[in-house]
Amino acid sequence: MSDGTVQNIEISAPIELVYEVAADLALYPDWANSVKGVEVLETDADGSPRRARFRVDAMLKEISYELVYEHETPHLMSWTAVPGPDIEAMEGSYEFSETDDGGTSVVYALQVETTLVIPGFLRKQAEKTLVSTALRGLKRRAESLARE
Repeated sequence: MSDGTVQNIEISAPIELVYEVAADLALYPDWANSVKGVEVLETDADGSPRRARFRVDAMLKEISYELVYEHETPHLMSWTAVPGPDIEAMEGSYEFSETDDGGTSVVYALQVETTLVIPGFLRKQAEKTLVSTALRGLKRRAESLARE
């Protein structure tokens, strides 16, 4: 698998709220630009998503894939893809830590291998764009909810 992409962002909202936004997969189409649809297929005993199917605009075409999640609420949410027609492999995570001012620092790590033939530099750029866009969307959504 590729080296992947890791980025971080500071969010002016409590860690529990930021985690809640990230774990509410069904609402991703409201704030994650490229996500067109999410179907939660399975939840754990706490109601956290365990398995979900995504439909995403991948610029070249719309793709779909299934992810399997693990949770360490409210500090870590990680996932791996079930290999399918569009995604060969994917591993990712959000790591959340409380900042001194009561906000949240989020580190997003992502490694993706698609079944599409894409030159390495384009794949890496798409991965970086996906991660930075997702972090900005998470920040907007969580900070908006924190102000309510």
